[in-house]
Amino acid sequence: MRIGFLGLGRMGSGMAASLLAAKHAVIVYNRSREKATPLAERGATVAGRITEVTDADAVITMLADDDAVDSVVFGKDHLLAALPAGRTHIAMSTISVALSERLTQAHRQAKQNYVAAPVFGRPEAAAAAKLFVVAAGAPAAVSRCRPIFDALGQRTFVVGETPATANIVKLSGNFLIGAVIEGLSEAIALVRKNGVDARQYLDLLTSTLFVAPVYKTYGGLIVEGRHEDAGFGAALGLKDIRLALAAADASRVPMPLASLLRDQLLTIVAQGGEALDWSALGRLAAKNAGL
Repeated sequence: MRIGFLGLGRMGSGMAASLLAAKHAVIVYNRSREKATPLAERGATVAGRITEVTDADAVITMLADDDAVDSVVFGKDHLLAALPAGRTHIAMSTISVALSERLTQAHRQAKQNYVAAPVFGRPEAAAAAKLFVVAAGAPAAVSRCRPIFDALGQRTFVVGETPATANIVKLSGNFLIGAVIEGLSEAIALVRKNGVDARQYLDLLTSTLFVAPVYKTYGGLIVEGRHEDAGFGAALGLKDIRLALAAADASRVPMPLASLLRDQLLTIVAQGGEALDWSALGRLAAKNAGL
């Protein structure tokens, strides 16, 4: 397939590389053009303007937040205006339910297809084509996107025909990851304060009660204090928890733990840690414990 790709951050770069490895023809665009150079060396076409990526069967957006997606889709001579009728926009970053609903309406009016397909996985999973894709949209459109999803991930979950459903699932999942990190952070601070070796404790946890990768990955980051090389930054975590709370508010679903997570992540950001990995919740818990 011929695929346009907008957004070459740590996730997007790995995803675009996986598409190239699967022998898709990929046209990439990023505001910082130098980020496209490694992909050009692998065979990607580098676009000088956003409109140049629309000469494709589908265009993927993998951008940081709602504002970034809004600007590339709705700006003058941007994606919505340039994408031919019948082509597909696949929004794969974590965006709000409200924006996903707006994209659904706008693409429908333009006679274009829109599929929401956010992903679970850190940058290393993106580079290894090991993401999990959560997709929602019209069945025919989702079906046409299958070769793309297969090139990016180890499994695709189709959760409905309404695109925003995928965004709800993604936001709820990120909330749960944040809750795991906060829980690990507090527990590790407690045992450390009482003289227990944190590495031994984590080995016990992940060998018995909590064998899921999320506990091993984030538990390791917390125990080793590796927060500077952010696979997922605290500012992005704060953004996602805020989006989850907005969705909860619109649905009248109380989420008190999400409110706590927002405050904890806001504390990290307020203290200058916006570029740290959101596993820095462990550093905050340790600091609060006097460690």
